[in-house]
Amino acid sequence: MTLARHVIRSVTTTDHHYGYLRTIGRNSFLGSHGNGGKQTVYVVETDRGATGWGLPLSDADPRALIGRNLAELIDPDRGVIDPAAEFLDYPLHDLAARILDVPVYAMLGGHGSTRVRCYTGGIYFDDLDHGLEAIRTNLAQDHAFGFRDFKLKIGRGHRWMDPLAGMARDIEVTRLTRELYPDAGILVDGNDGFTLNGLLEYLDGVADCDLYWIEEPFPERRPDLEALRERLQTMTNRPKVADGEYDPNVDHVLRLAREGLVDVALMDVIGHGLTAWRRTMPQLASEASPHAWGVPLKTLYAAHLAAGLGNVPIVEGVPGPGAYTLEDGYVVLSEDPGFGLAAP
Repeated sequence: MTLARHVIRSVTTTDHHYGYLRTIGRNSFLGSHGNGGKQTVYVVETDRGATGWGLPLSDADPRALIGRNLAELIDPDRGVIDPAAEFLDYPLHDLAARILDVPVYAMLGGHGSTRVRCYTGGIYFDDLDHGLEAIRTNLAQDHAFGFRDFKLKIGRGHRWMDPLAGMARDIEVTRLTRELYPDAGILVDGNDGFTLNGLLEYLDGVADCDLYWIEEPFPERRPDLEALRERLQTMTNRPKVADGEYDPNVDHVLRLAREGLVDVALMDVIGHGLTAWRRTMPQLASEASPHAWGVPLKTLYAAHLAAGLGNVPIVEGVPGPGAYTLEDGYVVLSEDPGFGLAAP
């Protein structure tokens, strides 16, 4: 059935409740991230009874979309084509794929694997309150959940500890993780909490830990990234540099990628949007891994984007049940239409 046979009958909202495996603690800038919450999702229904739902890119008034032909709002080959409907990017992709009876990743082109490597993004600074045993416990809990790769928050000395003590703890946690999980991919995320010299000192302390990537160590300053590239080129196993999550200037990130200063572009699943990622991916001179922290549903979106567009080596896992299937370190996508989840 073609999209042109469907007219938007209603757009409603409901609450999507989600939870984490545990209370998530602090990072280099922010306090506790809590143990879950709820998000407003939009449900779009057509006059033929088809429905799609998902997180919005922003809140907006959907009344102008009632009575519109679906084919005027979204093109399966390009994404959302009417600016007035952009805020419904994910609900409309879900709806269109359900009508076409295909998974979203297939509608995006199916350029990647439906087994998507996935790391846990939930290893924060719980050691500040409960000691290193909290890090051991959190790593073990996420490993039992199905993760095999770990992203560690670093930058304790930016706000929460004396700079020297914070640096020592960052190094200690990284080395502990490598000791406990010798085969794991280890990613580290500074949330822009480092100076260049501080980051280089950290790298000296973990040089034999075989980091997979370094995420947002500092704001995207070209001279600092050039100096970092020189340092990384001296390492036996060179980590990737991942950037572009926090309030990105997308054109700037793309330029840095073309210059070889950013290896992985991180623009957020929601903040950038699926339609925008469909435009951006062909322009990228680097890999991509859309930032997905916050809601487990965003991990599912990132996995569909990876399987659909390709060029995504790994995605961020929000450790919590209900939104995605995780098997031995990989999100396994189903062949169900849309994003494969029933509306809440």
